[in-house]
Amino acid sequence: MQNYKKFLLAAAATLVFSANAMAAEKLKMGIEAAYPPFNNKDASGQVVGFDKDIGDALCAKMKVECEVVTSDWDGIIPALNAKKFDFLISSLSITDERKQAVDFTDPYYSNKQQFIAPKNVDFKTDRASLKGKTIGTQRATQAATWLDDNGGMDGDFKVNLYDGQENAYLDLTSGRLDAILADKYANYDWLKSDAGKNYEFKGDPVNESDKVGIAVRKGDTQLRDRLNAALKEIVADGTYKKINDKYFPFSIY
Repeated sequence: MQNYKKFLLAAAATLVFSANAMAAEKLKMGIEAAYPPFNNKDASGQVVGFDKDIGDALCAKMKVECEVVTSDWDGIIPALNAKKFDFLISSLSITDERKQAVDFTDPYYSNKQQFIAPKNVDFKTDRASLKGKTIGTQRATQAATWLDDNGGMDGDFKVNLYDGQENAYLDLTSGRLDAILADKYANYDWLKSDAGKNYEFKGDPVNESDKVGIAVRKGDTQLRDRLNAALKEIVADGTYKKINDKYFPFSIY
């Protein structure tokens, strides 16, 4: 009987320890917080946006407590690999080059890049028409790569690179840029603002096969699989659609 009581006490202690360990599980998610409507800071300094809402929903499904850690875009992958956060959910396109540094989940939205320019300008987007123009874009993005590959690297037109998208918009409205090439949905949000009301999309999207994923450190298959499972759950139960509809009148999944 004494041994049985000891067994029960040990079992109870194990259960309490396990419950506490589960309750105490915390993860850090990395976000740039400078790319509205996907990630930004509100007037109080809190991180908001589509990426943040999706990240919160995934954490809820995984039953973990998540903390946001912000990082400049240029150093966001090195910050992940330096263990400053556990996963990166910041509108990061899945590319072969990035796959060498990190592992990606399934895509959580589909993206495309498109030019914007003043409404009163007949702006054409073929390489010959871009000659002599100054185009703005955020550095280390799919848009920046496209511009390099389609004449920017050869000097056909000038490419101004920015650490954040907001500075590119400022230069466009001040006349220092002829156009911006960026993610269509980020541009879509800006065009609805007072600052963007005199601008519009030009031409067709230059890339319609851009898939955006959540990044984890190489080899962290356990976390990647948990995030994938949680993503499937929020899509299936309608949580994803509610978040999507908060920002866009069309599906970006």
